Amino acid sequence: MNGNELAERRTGVKLRRKIAEALGPAGVFFRGFLEHPRMVGSIIPSSRNTIHKMLAPVKWNECKLFVEYGPGVGTFCRPVLDRLPRDGALLVIDTNPLFIDYLKRTIRDSRFHPVLGSAEDVEAIVQALGYDKADYVLSGLPFSTLPEGVGPAIAAATHRVVRRGGAFLTYQFSATARDLTARHFKRIETGFAWWNIPPCLLCWGWQEA
Repeated sequence: MNGNELAERRTGVKLRRKIAEALGPAGVFFRGFLEHPRMVGSIIPSSRNTIHKMLAPVKWNECKLFVEYGPGVGTFCRPVLDRLPRDGALLVIDTNPLFIDYLKRTIRDSRFHPVLGSAEDVEAIVQALGYDKADYVLSGLPFSTLPEGVGPAIAAATHRVVRRGGAFLTYQFSATARDLTARHFKRIETGFAWWNIPPCLLCWGWQEA
């Protein structure tokens, strides 16, 4: 690729980013879906009803580190930060630089830590932030479409990183995430968010206290 082609590509990337951001978070989310459909669970962000139901069981007064896989444009980030104690931390991990860049520029909170990386490496990322364990891990990753072996690896790593009494929270449109969670967490609770497009299965895998 010569200099002119490289410059044209960079210009095109900047233009697409500006167009997406002009459309707001939904535009950025939609662009992320188009570029990496296997890594984004839905074409639109989760509903408020889904967020409320998913976060309801969390004991916020005991939460020091909340982790989210695949934060997208921050649909869950702001509700989590609103509930998180002042001395708590929210760590989000995403393989899509578009989302991580967007979150860094739009969420100004000292408790917020966006990381470009894979959820498979959650243990190392948590330790790099100065923690031994996470209290809760939330995931909206589409486990049913992830590359072979990635889903099981993420579920196993999550089980190792969640503290006793903590939980792995997932929301997905198939039962794959629930089934992977059940391989490692003995107590499983499920729910359903009908007011979501499309409706999704909610699951909480609790670590033994």
